[in-house]
Amino acid sequence: MLDTMKRGIIPIAGGILAVVALIMGWYLVAVLAALVLALGVYDWTQERWTITRNFPVAGRIRWLFYQLRPYLRVYIVEDDLNGKPYSFEARNLVHSRARNETDTHPFGTERDVDAEEYHWVGHSIAPEPEPDTSPRVMVGSDQCSKPYSASLLNISAMSFGALSANAVKALNIGAKKGGFYHDSGEGGLSSHHLEHGGDMVWELGSGYFGARDKDGHFDPELFRHNASHDAVKMTEIKLSQGAKPGHGGLLPAAKVTEEIAKIRNVPVHQDCLSPRGHSAFSTPIEMLEFAAHMRDLSGGKPVGLKFCVGQPHEPFAIIKAILKTGITPDFIVVDGGEGGTGAAPLELSDWVGMPLSEGLVLMRNALVGAGLKGKIRLAASGKVYSGMGLARNIAQGADWCNAARAFMFSIGCIQAQRCHLGTCPTGVTAQDQWRQRGLIPEVQGERAARFHAKTLEALSEIIASAGLKHPSQLEAHHLMHRVGPEKAVPMDRVHTFLPEGILLDAPEETIFADWWNAASAESFRPVIDLVSTRATKSKEEAKQ
Repeated sequence: MLDTMKRGIIPIAGGILAVVALIMGWYLVAVLAALVLALGVYDWTQERWTITRNFPVAGRIRWLFYQLRPYLRVYIVEDDLNGKPYSFEARNLVHSRARNETDTHPFGTERDVDAEEYHWVGHSIAPEPEPDTSPRVMVGSDQCSKPYSASLLNISAMSFGALSANAVKALNIGAKKGGFYHDSGEGGLSSHHLEHGGDMVWELGSGYFGARDKDGHFDPELFRHNASHDAVKMTEIKLSQGAKPGHGGLLPAAKVTEEIAKIRNVPVHQDCLSPRGHSAFSTPIEMLEFAAHMRDLSGGKPVGLKFCVGQPHEPFAIIKAILKTGITPDFIVVDGGEGGTGAAPLELSDWVGMPLSEGLVLMRNALVGAGLKGKIRLAASGKVYSGMGLARNIAQGADWCNAARAFMFSIGCIQAQRCHLGTCPTGVTAQDQWRQRGLIPEVQGERAARFHAKTLEALSEIIASAGLKHPSQLEAHHLMHRVGPEKAVPMDRVHTFLPEGILLDAPEETIFADWWNAASAESFRPVIDLVSTRATKSKEEAKQ
Protein backbone atom coordinates (compact mmCIF):
# COMPACT_ATOMS: atom_id res chain seq x y z
CA MET A 1 0.00 0.00 0.00
CA LEU A 2 2.83 2.39 0.97
CA ASP A 3 4.73 1.59 -2.18
CA THR A 4 1.62 2.28 -4.20
CA MET A 5 1.21 5.68 -2.53
CA LYS A 6 4.84 6.50 -3.15
CA ARG A 7 4.52 5.58 -6.79
CA GLY A 8 1.52 7.95 -7.03
CA ILE A 9 2.94 10.84 -5.01
CA ILE A 10 6.26 10.99 -6.77
CA PRO A 11 4.82 11.65 -10.24
CA ILE A 12 2.39 14.19 -8.78
CA ALA A 13 5.18 15.94 -6.88
CA GLY A 14 7.30 15.88 -9.98
CA GLY A 15 4.49 17.37 -12.01
CA ILE A 16 3.90 20.10 -9.44
CA LEU A 17 7.59 20.95 -9.43
CA ALA A 18 7.62 21.02 -13.21
CA VAL A 19 4.64 23.39 -13.24
CA VAL A 20 6.28 25.59 -10.59
CA ALA A 21 9.54 25.61 -12.54
CA LEU A 22 7.65 26.49 -15.71
CA ILE A 23 5.80 29.28 -13.94
CA MET A 24 9.02 30.53 -12.37
CA GLY A 25 10.79 30.35 -15.72
CA TRP A 26 8.11 32.44 -17.40
CA TYR A 27 8.18 34.74 -14.39
CA LEU A 28 11.93 35.23 -14.79
CA VAL A 29 11.49 35.78 -18.51
CA ALA A 30 8.78 38.34 -17.76
CA VAL A 31 10.98 40.06 -15.18
CA LEU A 32 13.91 40.16 -17.57
CA ALA A 33 11.67 41.45 -20.36
CA ALA A 34 10.36 44.16 -18.06
CA LEU A 35 13.89 45.14 -17.07
CA VAL A 36 14.99 45.26 -20.70
CA LEU A 37 11.92 47.31 -21.58
CA ALA A 38 12.62 49.71 -18.72
CA LEU A 39 16.24 50.00 -19.79
CA GLY A 40 15.09 50.65 -23.35
CA VAL A 41 12.74 53.41 -22.23
CA TYR A 42 15.52 54.97 -20.16
CA ASP A 43 17.99 54.78 -23.04
CA TRP A 44 15.44 56.25 -25.46
CA THR A 45 14.75 59.27 -23.25
CA GLN A 46 18.19 59.99 -21.69
CA GLU A 47 20.25 62.79 -23.22
CA ARG A 48 23.83 61.92 -22.29
CA TRP A 49 24.77 59.18 -24.77
CA THR A 50 24.04 59.32 -28.50
CA ILE A 51 24.45 55.62 -29.30
CA THR A 52 22.10 54.27 -26.62
CA ARG A 53 19.57 57.05 -27.30
CA ASN A 54 19.37 56.01 -30.94
CA PHE A 55 19.83 52.27 -30.31
CA PRO A 56 18.28 51.48 -26.89
CA VAL A 57 19.65 48.36 -25.18
CA ALA A 58 21.55 47.26 -28.30
CA GLY A 59 23.93 50.17 -27.82
CA ARG A 60 24.83 48.68 -24.44
CA ILE A 61 26.55 45.80 -26.21
CA ARG A 62 29.05 48.26 -27.66
CA TRP A 63 29.53 49.70 -24.18
CA LEU A 64 30.17 46.21 -22.81
CA PHE A 65 32.83 45.48 -25.39
CA TYR A 66 34.28 48.96 -24.80
CA GLN A 67 34.70 48.12 -21.11
CA LEU A 68 36.16 44.69 -21.90
CA ARG A 69 38.42 46.02 -24.63
CA PRO A 70 41.61 46.24 -22.50
CA TYR A 71 41.31 42.49 -21.91
CA LEU A 72 40.19 41.44 -25.39
CA ARG A 73 42.05 43.81 -27.69
CA VAL A 74 45.19 41.66 -27.94
CA TYR A 75 43.14 38.85 -29.46
CA ILE A 76 40.32 40.33 -31.53
CA VAL A 77 40.93 44.04 -32.25
CA GLU A 78 43.79 46.42 -33.01
CA ASP A 79 46.02 47.62 -30.20
CA ASP A 80 45.72 51.09 -28.70
CA LEU A 81 48.18 52.81 -31.05
CA ASN A 82 47.66 51.23 -34.46
CA GLY A 83 43.99 51.84 -35.30
CA LYS A 84 43.28 53.84 -38.45
CA PRO A 85 42.62 56.58 -39.26
CA TYR A 86 42.56 57.42 -35.55
CA SER A 87 43.90 55.02 -32.96
CA PHE A 88 41.92 53.92 -29.92
CA GLU A 89 44.30 55.98 -27.80
CA ALA A 90 43.52 59.13 -29.79
CA ARG A 91 39.76 58.60 -29.72
CA ASN A 92 39.81 57.72 -26.05
CA LEU A 93 41.84 60.82 -25.20
CA VAL A 94 39.29 63.09 -26.90
CA HIS A 95 36.33 61.27 -25.37
CA SER A 96 37.87 61.37 -21.88
CA ARG A 97 38.56 65.08 -22.04
CA ALA A 98 35.15 65.86 -23.51
CA ARG A 99 33.35 63.87 -20.79
CA ASN A 100 35.51 65.30 -17.98
CA GLU A 101 36.98 61.89 -17.21
CA THR A 102 40.60 61.34 -16.27
CA ASP A 103 43.05 61.65 -19.14
CA THR A 104 46.06 60.45 -17.16
CA HIS A 105 47.84 57.23 -18.13
CA PRO A 106 49.44 54.63 -15.83
CA PHE A 107 52.61 52.57 -16.18
CA GLY A 108 54.45 54.72 -18.71
CA THR A 109 54.28 55.20 -22.46
CA GLU A 110 53.20 52.43 -24.82
CA ARG A 111 55.00 54.04 -27.73
CA ASP A 112 58.16 52.62 -29.22
CA VAL A 113 60.63 55.34 -28.30
CA ASP A 114 63.28 53.67 -30.47
CA ALA A 115 61.17 53.88 -33.62
CA GLU A 116 62.42 56.28 -36.28
CA GLU A 117 59.14 58.21 -36.39
CA TYR A 118 59.33 59.00 -32.67
CA HIS A 119 59.68 62.68 -31.73
CA TRP A 120 59.57 64.65 -28.51
CA VAL A 121 59.75 68.13 -27.02
CA GLY A 122 63.00 69.01 -25.30
CA HIS A 123 62.14 70.14 -21.79
CA SER A 124 64.05 72.59 -19.62
CA ILE A 125 65.59 72.15 -16.19
CA ALA A 126 64.07 75.58 -15.48
CA PRO A 127 60.37 75.16 -16.34
CA GLU A 128 58.06 78.17 -16.61
CA PRO A 129 55.97 78.50 -13.42
CA GLU A 130 53.09 80.45 -15.00
CA PRO A 131 52.51 79.58 -18.67
CA ASP A 132 49.71 81.20 -20.64
CA THR A 133 46.77 78.79 -20.25
CA SER A 134 44.49 80.55 -22.76
CA PRO A 135 46.88 81.61 -25.53
CA ARG A 136 45.50 83.56 -28.49
CA VAL A 137 46.83 85.12 -31.67
CA MET A 138 45.73 88.35 -33.36
CA VAL A 139 44.77 87.92 -37.02
CA GLY A 140 44.67 90.89 -39.36
CA SER A 141 47.20 92.68 -41.55
CA ASP A 142 47.44 96.46 -41.95
CA GLN A 143 44.88 96.11 -44.77
CA CYS A 144 42.27 94.75 -42.35
CA SER A 145 40.12 97.11 -40.26
CA LYS A 146 38.53 94.46 -38.02
CA PRO A 147 41.27 92.12 -36.72
CA TYR A 148 40.25 88.98 -34.85
CA SER A 149 41.76 87.39 -31.74
CA ALA A 150 41.82 83.64 -32.45
CA SER A 151 42.27 80.72 -30.10
CA LEU A 152 45.15 78.36 -30.84
CA LEU A 153 42.68 75.50 -31.41
CA ASN A 154 39.54 75.90 -33.51
CA ILE A 155 36.95 73.84 -35.37
CA SER A 156 38.10 73.12 -38.92
CA ALA A 157 35.85 73.37 -41.97
CA MET A 158 32.84 71.03 -41.90
CA SER A 159 29.69 71.95 -43.82
CA PHE A 160 26.08 71.70 -42.80
CA GLY A 161 25.06 68.77 -44.96
CA ALA A 162 28.26 66.90 -44.35
CA LEU A 163 27.29 67.30 -40.68
CA SER A 164 23.78 67.12 -39.26
CA ALA A 165 21.94 70.15 -37.95
CA ASN A 166 22.33 68.95 -34.37
CA ALA A 167 26.07 68.42 -34.84
CA VAL A 168 26.49 71.93 -36.25
CA LYS A 169 24.52 73.36 -33.33
CA ALA A 170 26.59 71.39 -30.82
CA LEU A 171 29.87 72.59 -32.32
CA ASN A 172 28.69 76.19 -32.37
CA ILE A 173 27.57 75.98 -28.75
CA GLY A 174 31.02 74.61 -27.93
CA ALA A 175 32.69 77.47 -29.82
CA LYS A 176 30.58 80.01 -27.93
CA LYS A 177 31.29 78.47 -24.53
CA GLY A 178 34.97 77.87 -25.20
CA GLY A 179 35.88 81.11 -26.98
CA PHE A 180 37.13 79.60 -30.22
CA TYR A 181 35.94 79.80 -33.81
CA HIS A 182 33.82 77.47 -35.90
CA ASP A 183 34.62 77.18 -39.62
CA SER A 184 31.45 76.81 -41.69
CA GLY A 185 32.93 74.61 -44.38
CA GLU A 186 32.05 75.40 -47.98
CA GLY A 187 28.34 74.49 -47.63
CA GLY A 188 27.23 78.02 -46.80
CA LEU A 189 26.01 79.71 -43.64
CA SER A 190 22.89 78.14 -42.15
CA SER A 191 20.69 79.18 -39.26
CA HIS A 192 22.27 76.32 -37.29
CA HIS A 193 25.66 78.04 -37.57
CA LEU A 194 24.31 81.35 -36.35
CA GLU A 195 21.62 80.75 -33.74
CA HIS A 196 23.94 80.15 -30.77
CA GLY A 197 26.35 83.03 -31.35
CA GLY A 198 29.66 81.18 -31.66
CA ASP A 199 32.39 82.92 -33.67
CA MET A 200 32.25 81.88 -37.34
CA VAL A 201 34.78 81.73 -40.14
CA TRP A 202 32.82 81.60 -43.39
CA GLU A 203 34.56 79.41 -45.94
CA LEU A 204 33.86 80.03 -49.61
CA GLY A 205 34.72 77.19 -51.97
CA SER A 206 34.46 76.88 -55.73
CA GLY A 207 30.68 76.36 -55.47
CA TYR A 208 30.23 79.76 -53.71
CA PHE A 209 27.42 78.30 -51.62
CA GLY A 210 25.61 81.06 -49.78
CA ALA A 211 27.06 83.66 -52.15
CA ARG A 212 26.19 82.34 -55.63
CA ASP A 213 23.77 83.27 -58.36
CA LYS A 214 21.51 80.81 -60.17
CA ASP A 215 24.37 79.90 -62.54
CA GLY A 216 26.78 79.09 -59.72
CA HIS A 217 28.92 82.22 -60.02
CA PHE A 218 29.98 84.52 -57.18
CA ASP A 219 27.29 87.02 -56.14
CA PRO A 220 28.95 90.05 -54.44
CA GLU A 221 25.79 91.49 -52.88
CA LEU A 222 24.68 88.17 -51.44
CA PHE A 223 28.17 87.70 -50.03
CA ARG A 224 28.10 91.20 -48.52
CA HIS A 225 24.76 90.47 -46.86
CA ASN A 226 25.89 87.22 -45.21
CA ALA A 227 29.44 88.33 -44.39
CA SER A 228 28.11 91.35 -42.49
CA HIS A 229 26.58 89.10 -39.83
CA ASP A 230 28.09 89.84 -36.41
CA ALA A 231 28.96 86.18 -35.83
CA VAL A 232 31.14 86.06 -38.96
CA LYS A 233 34.60 87.13 -37.80
CA MET A 234 36.67 86.13 -40.84
CA THR A 235 36.16 84.78 -44.36
CA GLU A 236 38.25 82.15 -46.13
CA ILE A 237 38.79 81.14 -49.75
CA LYS A 238 39.07 77.37 -50.05
CA LEU A 239 41.35 76.36 -52.91
CA SER A 240 41.61 72.70 -51.94
CA GLN A 241 41.38 70.35 -48.99
CA GLY A 242 43.77 67.67 -47.87
CA ALA A 243 41.58 64.62 -48.31
CA LYS A 244 40.70 65.34 -51.95
CA PRO A 245 42.80 68.17 -53.43
CA GLY A 246 41.86 69.10 -56.98
CA HIS A 247 38.57 67.21 -56.71
CA GLY A 248 36.16 69.78 -55.35
CA GLY A 249 33.56 68.92 -52.76
CA LEU A 250 30.91 66.22 -52.88
CA LEU A 251 27.72 66.03 -50.86
CA PRO A 252 25.93 62.76 -51.71
CA ALA A 253 22.33 63.01 -52.92
CA ALA A 254 21.07 61.26 -49.79
CA LYS A 255 22.21 64.24 -47.76
CA VAL A 256 20.86 66.99 -50.04
CA THR A 257 17.60 67.66 -48.22
CA GLU A 258 15.22 70.48 -49.08
CA GLU A 259 16.75 72.63 -46.33
CA ILE A 260 20.31 72.07 -47.54
CA ALA A 261 19.32 72.59 -51.16
CA LYS A 262 17.75 75.94 -50.24
CA ILE A 263 20.84 77.10 -48.32
CA ARG A 264 23.17 76.09 -51.15
CA ASN A 265 20.80 77.01 -54.01
CA VAL A 266 21.16 73.61 -55.68
CA PRO A 267 18.67 70.91 -56.81
CA VAL A 268 17.24 68.79 -54.00
CA HIS A 269 18.08 65.05 -53.70
CA GLN A 270 20.90 65.24 -56.24
CA ASP A 271 24.66 64.95 -55.70
CA CYS A 272 26.02 68.40 -54.91
CA LEU A 273 29.48 68.72 -56.46
CA SER A 274 31.70 71.75 -56.14
CA PRO A 275 33.80 72.38 -59.28
CA ARG A 276 37.47 71.46 -59.20
CA GLY A 277 38.53 75.09 -59.47
CA HIS A 278 37.18 78.61 -59.01
CA SER A 279 35.39 80.55 -61.72
CA ALA A 280 36.05 83.94 -60.08
CA PHE A 281 39.82 83.83 -60.74
CA SER A 282 42.45 81.76 -62.52
CA THR A 283 45.82 83.33 -61.64
CA PRO A 284 47.59 84.21 -58.37
CA ILE A 285 47.09 87.93 -58.98
CA GLU A 286 43.38 87.50 -59.77
CA MET A 287 43.00 85.37 -56.62
CA LEU A 288 44.48 88.11 -54.43
CA GLU A 289 42.28 90.73 -56.09
CA PHE A 290 39.28 88.52 -55.34
CA ALA A 291 40.43 88.18 -51.71
CA ALA A 292 40.76 91.95 -51.39
CA HIS A 293 37.26 92.34 -52.85
CA MET A 294 35.90 89.88 -50.27
CA ARG A 295 37.60 91.83 -47.47
CA ASP A 296 36.04 95.07 -48.67
CA LEU A 297 32.58 93.50 -49.04
CA SER A 298 32.78 92.06 -45.52
CA GLY A 299 33.49 95.47 -44.01
CA GLY A 300 37.21 94.97 -43.45
CA LYS A 301 37.13 91.56 -41.74
CA PRO A 302 40.22 89.34 -42.15
CA VAL A 303 40.29 87.20 -45.29
CA GLY A 304 42.44 84.12 -45.78
CA LEU A 305 43.36 81.28 -48.11
CA LYS A 306 43.09 77.58 -47.42
CA PHE A 307 44.75 74.85 -49.45
CA CYS A 308 46.64 71.60 -49.38
CA VAL A 309 50.14 72.12 -50.75
CA GLY A 310 50.73 70.24 -53.97
CA GLN A 311 53.35 71.34 -56.48
CA PRO A 312 55.96 73.31 -54.52
CA HIS A 313 56.23 76.22 -56.96
CA GLU A 314 52.59 77.22 -56.32
CA PRO A 315 53.04 78.65 -52.79
CA PHE A 316 55.93 80.68 -54.19
CA ALA A 317 53.65 81.92 -57.00
CA ILE A 318 51.23 83.21 -54.35
CA ILE A 319 54.14 84.93 -52.55
CA LYS A 320 55.30 86.58 -55.77
CA ALA A 321 51.75 87.80 -56.44
CA ILE A 322 51.61 89.30 -52.92
CA LEU A 323 54.92 91.08 -53.50
CA LYS A 324 53.84 92.34 -56.92
CA THR A 325 50.34 93.56 -56.02
CA GLY A 326 50.87 94.59 -52.42
CA ILE A 327 47.62 92.75 -51.55
CA THR A 328 48.14 90.82 -48.33
CA PRO A 329 45.83 88.01 -47.23
CA ASP A 330 45.45 88.08 -43.47
CA PHE A 331 46.02 84.36 -42.97
CA ILE A 332 46.77 81.12 -44.79
CA VAL A 333 45.53 77.70 -43.65
CA VAL A 334 47.59 74.71 -44.78
CA ASP A 335 45.54 71.53 -44.88
CA GLY A 336 47.51 68.30 -44.72
CA GLY A 337 47.01 65.43 -47.14
CA GLU A 338 46.00 63.28 -44.15
CA GLY A 339 42.96 65.49 -43.56
CA GLY A 340 39.50 63.95 -43.36
CA THR A 341 36.31 64.15 -45.38
CA GLY A 342 32.87 62.61 -45.50
CA ALA A 343 33.29 61.34 -49.06
CA ALA A 344 36.28 61.17 -51.41
CA PRO A 345 37.84 58.76 -53.91
CA LEU A 346 40.19 56.43 -52.02
CA GLU A 347 43.12 57.14 -54.32
CA LEU A 348 42.90 60.89 -53.65
CA SER A 349 42.72 60.35 -49.89
CA ASP A 350 45.68 57.97 -49.97
CA TRP A 351 48.04 59.38 -52.54
CA VAL A 352 47.34 63.01 -53.50
CA GLY A 353 48.38 66.05 -51.47
CA MET A 354 51.40 66.90 -49.35
CA PRO A 355 51.28 65.70 -45.72
CA LEU A 356 50.80 68.48 -43.19
CA SER A 357 54.33 68.58 -41.77
CA GLU A 358 55.97 69.00 -45.17
CA GLY A 359 53.31 71.39 -46.50
CA LEU A 360 53.38 73.52 -43.36
CA VAL A 361 57.16 73.89 -43.40
CA LEU A 362 57.15 74.72 -47.11
CA MET A 363 54.54 77.46 -46.62
CA ARG A 364 56.41 78.74 -43.56
CA ASN A 365 59.60 78.97 -45.62
CA ALA A 366 57.79 80.82 -48.41
CA LEU A 367 56.45 83.42 -45.96
CA VAL A 368 59.62 83.79 -43.87
CA GLY A 369 61.90 83.72 -46.90
CA ALA A 370 59.92 86.59 -48.44
CA GLY A 371 59.76 88.57 -45.19
CA LEU A 372 55.96 88.21 -44.90
CA LYS A 373 55.52 85.98 -41.84
CA GLY A 374 55.00 88.97 -39.56
CA LYS A 375 52.06 90.18 -41.65
CA ILE A 376 50.37 86.92 -42.62
CA ARG A 377 49.32 84.38 -40.00
CA LEU A 378 49.75 80.67 -40.74
CA ALA A 379 47.40 77.95 -39.52
CA ALA A 380 47.67 74.16 -39.72
CA SER A 381 44.89 71.64 -40.22
CA GLY A 382 45.23 67.88 -40.44
CA LYS A 383 44.71 65.18 -37.81
CA VAL A 384 45.25 67.42 -34.79
CA TYR A 385 43.77 66.10 -31.53
CA SER A 386 46.28 66.61 -28.70
CA GLY A 387 48.48 69.15 -26.99
CA MET A 388 51.51 67.50 -28.57
CA GLY A 389 49.96 67.84 -32.02
CA LEU A 390 49.48 71.55 -31.40
CA ALA A 391 53.06 71.91 -30.12
CA ARG A 392 54.52 70.09 -33.11
CA ASN A 393 52.70 72.25 -35.65
CA ILE A 394 53.48 75.49 -33.84
CA ALA A 395 57.17 74.56 -33.61
CA GLN A 396 57.14 74.10 -37.40
CA GLY A 397 55.67 77.52 -38.11
CA ALA A 398 51.93 77.48 -37.38
CA ASP A 399 50.33 80.29 -35.38
CA TRP A 400 47.29 78.14 -34.56
CA CYS A 401 45.68 74.82 -35.48
CA ASN A 402 42.27 73.68 -36.68
CA ALA A 403 40.74 70.26 -36.01
CA ALA A 404 37.70 68.60 -37.58
CA ARG A 405 37.51 64.92 -36.68
CA ALA A 406 38.73 65.52 -33.12
CA PHE A 407 35.80 67.86 -32.52
CA MET A 408 33.50 65.27 -34.11
CA PHE A 409 34.77 62.77 -31.51
CA SER A 410 34.10 65.30 -28.77
CA ILE A 411 30.39 65.47 -29.69
CA GLY A 412 29.86 61.72 -29.97
CA CYS A 413 31.48 60.38 -33.17
CA ILE A 414 32.78 56.81 -32.73
CA GLN A 415 34.62 56.46 -36.09
CA ALA A 416 31.92 54.21 -37.53
CA GLN A 417 32.96 55.56 -40.97
CA ARG A 418 29.39 55.73 -42.32
CA CYS A 419 29.65 59.45 -43.10
CA HIS A 420 29.25 59.01 -46.86
CA LEU A 421 26.18 56.77 -46.54
CA GLY A 422 24.02 58.97 -44.33
CA THR A 423 23.73 56.18 -41.75
CA CYS A 424 25.96 57.56 -38.98
CA PRO A 425 24.82 55.76 -35.78
CA THR A 426 25.49 58.79 -33.57
CA GLY A 427 23.69 61.36 -35.70
CA VAL A 428 26.84 63.45 -36.22
CA THR A 429 26.81 63.16 -40.03
CA ALA A 430 23.31 61.77 -40.68
CA GLN A 431 20.48 63.92 -42.03
CA ASP A 432 17.88 61.38 -40.87
CA GLN A 433 15.87 62.93 -38.02
CA TRP A 434 15.63 59.66 -36.12
CA ARG A 435 19.40 59.29 -35.99
CA GLN A 436 19.91 62.97 -35.17
CA ARG A 437 17.68 62.77 -32.11
CA GLY A 438 20.43 60.94 -30.24
CA LEU A 439 22.67 64.00 -30.37
CA ILE A 440 21.56 66.67 -27.89
CA PRO A 441 23.35 69.92 -28.90
CA GLU A 442 23.39 71.40 -25.39
CA VAL A 443 24.99 68.27 -23.93
CA GLN A 444 27.51 67.66 -26.69
CA GLY A 445 28.34 71.37 -27.07
CA GLU A 446 29.50 71.42 -23.48
CA ARG A 447 31.76 68.48 -24.25
CA ALA A 448 33.28 70.20 -27.30
CA ALA A 449 34.13 73.20 -25.13
CA ARG A 450 35.62 70.95 -22.44
CA PHE A 451 37.76 69.06 -24.95
CA HIS A 452 39.08 72.37 -26.28
CA ALA A 453 39.92 73.69 -22.81
CA LYS A 454 41.66 70.52 -21.65
CA THR A 455 43.69 70.23 -24.87
CA LEU A 456 44.95 73.80 -24.48
CA GLU A 457 45.70 72.98 -20.86
CA ALA A 458 47.81 70.05 -22.07
CA LEU A 459 49.61 72.39 -24.48
CA SER A 460 50.36 74.81 -21.65
CA GLU A 461 51.88 71.93 -19.66
CA ILE A 462 54.19 71.15 -22.59
CA ILE A 463 55.09 74.82 -23.03
CA ALA A 464 55.86 75.19 -19.32
CA SER A 465 58.07 72.09 -19.33
CA ALA A 466 60.08 73.62 -22.18
CA GLY A 467 60.67 76.75 -20.07
CA LEU A 468 58.39 78.92 -22.23
CA LYS A 469 55.45 81.15 -21.39
CA HIS A 470 53.53 81.26 -24.70
CA PRO A 471 53.31 78.66 -27.49
CA SER A 472 54.50 81.25 -30.02
CA GLN A 473 57.96 80.90 -28.43
CA LEU A 474 58.21 77.30 -29.64
CA GLU A 475 60.72 76.83 -32.43
CA ALA A 476 61.87 73.89 -34.50
CA HIS A 477 64.92 73.26 -32.32
CA HIS A 478 62.63 72.53 -29.37
CA LEU A 479 61.33 69.49 -31.24
CA MET A 480 63.59 66.45 -31.39
CA HIS A 481 63.17 63.75 -34.03
CA ARG A 482 64.73 60.29 -34.08
CA VAL A 483 66.51 59.51 -37.35
CA GLY A 484 68.08 56.21 -36.38
CA PRO A 485 68.38 53.64 -33.60
CA GLU A 486 70.96 55.71 -31.76
CA LYS A 487 70.56 59.17 -33.27
CA ALA A 488 68.13 62.04 -32.84
CA VAL A 489 68.34 65.60 -34.18
CA PRO A 490 66.35 68.82 -33.75
CA MET A 491 63.51 69.25 -36.22
CA ASP A 492 65.37 72.09 -37.97
CA ARG A 493 67.83 69.45 -39.19
CA VAL A 494 65.05 67.22 -40.49
CA HIS A 495 63.42 70.04 -42.48
CA THR A 496 65.02 73.12 -43.95
CA PHE A 497 63.97 76.34 -42.20
CA LEU A 498 64.91 79.44 -44.19
CA PRO A 499 66.13 82.65 -42.54
CA GLU A 500 64.13 85.87 -42.87
CA GLY A 501 64.14 87.47 -46.33
CA ILE A 502 66.54 85.10 -48.08
CA LEU A 503 64.20 84.48 -51.02
CA LEU A 504 64.37 88.21 -51.75
CA ASP A 505 68.11 88.61 -51.26
CA ALA A 506 69.69 85.32 -52.34
CA PRO A 507 67.17 82.70 -53.56
CA GLU A 508 69.87 80.76 -55.41
CA GLU A 509 71.50 79.93 -52.07
CA THR A 510 68.42 77.96 -50.97
CA ILE A 511 67.25 74.46 -51.86
CA PHE A 512 64.06 76.06 -53.19
CA ALA A 513 65.81 78.00 -55.97
CA ASP A 514 64.33 75.98 -58.83
CA TRP A 515 60.81 76.20 -57.42
CA TRP A 516 61.19 79.93 -56.79
CA ASN A 517 62.38 80.50 -60.35
CA ALA A 518 59.51 78.41 -61.71
CA ALA A 519 56.89 80.48 -59.85
CA SER A 520 55.07 83.39 -61.45
CA ALA A 521 52.59 85.92 -60.12
CA GLU A 522 50.71 85.68 -63.42
CA SER A 523 50.13 81.92 -63.46
CA PHE A 524 49.84 78.87 -61.25
CA ARG A 525 51.69 76.93 -63.97
CA PRO A 526 55.51 76.70 -63.79
CA VAL A 527 57.16 79.20 -66.14
CA ILE A 528 60.29 77.10 -66.69
CA ASP A 529 60.83 73.44 -67.46
CA LEU A 530 62.01 72.10 -64.11
CA VAL A 531 63.18 68.80 -65.60
CA SER A 532 65.46 70.43 -68.19
CA THR A 533 66.67 72.99 -65.64
CA ARG A 534 67.76 70.27 -63.26
CA ALA A 535 69.29 68.25 -66.08
CA THR A 536 71.36 71.27 -67.11
CA LYS A 537 72.50 71.81 -63.53
CA SER A 538 73.46 68.16 -63.19
CA LYS A 539 75.60 68.36 -66.34
CA GLU A 540 77.31 71.52 -65.11
CA GLU A 541 78.00 69.93 -61.74
CA ALA A 542 79.37 66.82 -63.46
CA LYS A 543 81.78 68.95 -65.54
CA GLN A 544 83.01 70.69 -62.42
